[in-house]
Parts: sequence; C-alpha cells; structure tokens
Amino acid sequence: DVSLITRIEDGTGTIEKEEVVINDLLDEIAYELSVIPEEERMSLKIDFRERVVVNGSQSLIGSIFRNLTENAISYSEGKTIYITLAENTQDSCRIIFEDDGQGVDESKLPRLFERFYRVDKGRSRSKGGTGLGLAIVKHAVLFHGGTISVTNRPQGGLRFDFTLKKQF
Repeated sequence: DVSLITRIEDGTGTIEKEEVVINDLLDEIAYELSVIPEEERMSLKIDFRERVVVNGSQSLIGSIFRNLTENAISYSEGKTIYITLAENTQDSCRIIFEDDGQGVDESKLPRLFERFYRVDKGRSRSKGGTGLGLAIVKHAVLFHGGTISVTNRPQGGLRFDFTLKKQF
C-alpha cells in the first residue's frame, strides 16, 4: 500500500493508461463479494444504466472500488453497498458509493483520507489493514483528474461522491 501511494504521487509517467470499462470492474467487485462467506458479506446494489469508459489505470480505478468496498465491509456494520452512476458526460463521470452502516462522527470526516488515520484505533487494529485504503482512494481519484468527498447519509452510513475524467 505504501509503495502504491508513493507511485501514484511520483507522477503519471510510471503508470500505464488504457481503456477501462467501469461496468466490467463493478462486475468483478460483485463476483469478489459473492465468494466472501455469507456472514461477512454485504449485498451490492449497482445502478449503472449505461456503459462508462475511462482512459486510465485499470488497477488504480479497481483499487478505488475495492478499497471502498473493503472499508464498508470492515467498518460500517451495514448490510448493503450502493454504487450509482450519478452523471456520465463526454468528459467525466460522477459516481456515488454508499453504505447503510453507522457512518462516522462529523468531526472525523475531514480526516478520513489522511494516511494512517483510523476512526477507532482499537477496532481498526483488530480488523487489520494499513490505514492507507482511503488515502489510496483519494490519490487514485486525483490521478484520474477527479475530485472526491465524503459525507454521512441522513439514513445512516457513508456516502463517497467522486468524479473521474475520461481523458486527462
């Protein structure tokens, strides 16, 4: 994780770009969730009504969705993950990733993308991980010319709202 985040920060020249079909990545995430033991898995609701193609890094875009999914499973205590295509233009796409878990104290939201930051240090340590997952998500989104924000959902859980440029 440390080497990945360093590679992202070091520049775009070392990371190969290719055509990435987001829908195919989401199919992979759905499959990966389906093989997790039932008592540990969350259900996945995907609302992508059209094909979305980005010129970018397959592995980095995959890491966005995998890290958000792993975070929701490990920490949200929710039952469902929602991934929605909110906007798809010629230049960019906007994606909303939500869970129906417990959310995070409002005062801690601004720090979620910091390296090694953990909301609950005791519980996080027992779940493993490096504390870099959401920092990787942020850097991967920025690498693709996008923006990302996180808020609590009114009905519970977290909402990550991010954009990816299709060409950058």
